[in-house]
Amino acid sequence: MMKNKKIAIIGCGNLGESVLNGLISNANFTNSNITATRRNLAPLDHLKDTGIVLTSDNVKAIQESEIIILGLKPFNILPMLKDLKSHINADKHIVVSLATAISIEDIQANINPGVSVFRAMPNTAADVGMSMTCICSNTDDKEKNLLIQQCFDAIGVSISIDEKLMDSATVLGACGIAYVLRFMRAMTEGGVQIGFDAQTACNIAKQTVKGAAELLIGNNQHPEVEIDKVTTPKGCTIAGLNEMEHNGLSSSVIKGIVTSFEQIKK
Repeated sequence: MMKNKKIAIIGCGNLGESVLNGLISNANFTNSNITATRRNLAPLDHLKDTGIVLTSDNVKAIQESEIIILGLKPFNILPMLKDLKSHINADKHIVVSLATAISIEDIQANINPGVSVFRAMPNTAADVGMSMTCICSNTDDKEKNLLIQQCFDAIGVSISIDEKLMDSATVLGACGIAYVLRFMRAMTEGGVQIGFDAQTACNIAKQTVKGAAELLIGNNQHPEVEIDKVTTPKGCTIAGLNEMEHNGLSSSVIKGIVTSFEQIKK
């Protein structure tokens, strides 16, 4: 279904490029049908040999596409849509915004009536086909909803949510990558302190975190169930966990998530 679909990623910054890398590494997409735009194309030079179209011409990219993925910054997206409005047509295009805190209603107000609008919040793990993407839309069209789901399933896993939860999805799914990476950095530093060189400690931390995630996914369990399996009475695991909790591990993570959410609301 996606092989023949023409996709434009408008404003291909960090997140847009992560989505782009996920798409071009997936056999269900035709690279020559994918266009990426940004004002300065130099950061995308390494993609010249992939077969995708690289351009700074947003109008041309939109005219030659069916799915328009907006990777623009939140403060740029509405002015840009006003400029591009006459080129976005309800009978041809689906618009997908990756912008935080810009509602479907805001987007609709700046484009032609009748255009199907989606919001999607992937994360930078799209770069390696492992994104968690939350999606909402203004349409009940099953074919269009399936199309966009397939698009983002190609770069990881996608779920449909109510739009009122999109800010929460941004924090837990997109900001969440940074939270986990910061934890992994701490694991690495702790590993160095107990005797490993930095690279070995980092390798152990990476595989351990990957294994923990796969364990929860594969067994479909709550984290506490798997924690119980490795916390033996008077053991080193429970001693370490309790020390972390005494120093505010869980409360710090929760406070960080809530603070990020409150920042979006500002």
